[in-house]
Amino acid sequence: MPTLGDYPERPADRNRWIVSLRGPKNPLDPWRPYAWLHEEERDPKGAIVSSNVVFLTNKECPFRCLMCDLWKNTLDASVPEGAIPTQIRWALEQLPPAKQIKLYNAGSFFDPHAVPPSDDDALLALLAPFERVIVESHPVFLGKRCLAFQQGLAGELEVAIGLETAHPLALDRLNKRMTVEDFRRAARFLRAHQIALRVFLLVFPPFLDEKEGYEWVIRSMQIAFEEGATVCCLIPTRGGNGAIERLAAQGWYAPPTLSLLEQLLEEGLRWRQGRVFVDLWDIERFATCACASARIARLAAMNRDQQPQPPVFCPACT
Repeated sequence: MPTLGDYPERPADRNRWIVSLRGPKNPLDPWRPYAWLHEEERDPKGAIVSSNVVFLTNKECPFRCLMCDLWKNTLDASVPEGAIPTQIRWALEQLPPAKQIKLYNAGSFFDPHAVPPSDDDALLALLAPFERVIVESHPVFLGKRCLAFQQGLAGELEVAIGLETAHPLALDRLNKRMTVEDFRRAARFLRAHQIALRVFLLVFPPFLDEKEGYEWVIRSMQIAFEEGATVCCLIPTRGGNGAIERLAAQGWYAPPTLSLLEQLLEEGLRWRQGRVFVDLWDIERFATCACASARIARLAAMNRDQQPQPPVFCPACT
């Protein structure tokens, strides 16, 4: 890959470059989650299960990933002790019962600056009714606390890791401070302790053209399943953080089309190696044709049924 315009090569310089292009954060209450929702997804046994998703308010992640816009809903300082359990308790009062819960905190659940370890006992008590608890973490935070949390849960623990892409140089330039080998070690750690693995993958991260982007989503899914992932979640790379827009203007990023998302999801489903989902949050931003609603409905059906669906024929964009 050639040198990339004004995008720095050194991590510390990248941090400053990425932060310099940001807008303001959203004002947040440390005693309330910034979002919550109820959804359904197919579980490892093929049943449709109800899920509550709580987006926790906490301190910003220490990593300045190039593609991330989650910093918008984070704080500059750690939350007080008791705030995270209070957020979850409040969200559950707004939501219907569910079999599993996803706790997403725009960073790493086991980062002590994001979720205070002193809250773990209260969290385990709150989470006792759930059959499965899904949290996210960077590989660097997986260790003794993760294992203690697993042992204290009444249900099963699942950890989501953002591999993003297995393309070594593209992954390095995402500024995530991890390698594919770091991911492999983390996956093997989880597997050795019977903790389920969910993997987040970017569809068309910066620095890859369309052909490379497609091929490396496929390769990244293969690596994730090789390392024991039970879920691959395909996330279209979005603008909105300043850095992606700068790279797009320089020709280093273009958003995926809905039809390419359909192709990638269908390919992953045909392997039957694990569940594959496309993240449909804000999916309308990728609509470029009158057939968009039909394509989004097809993606939702494939997410739900984990089966390829009849294709959408459109004379304008097919």
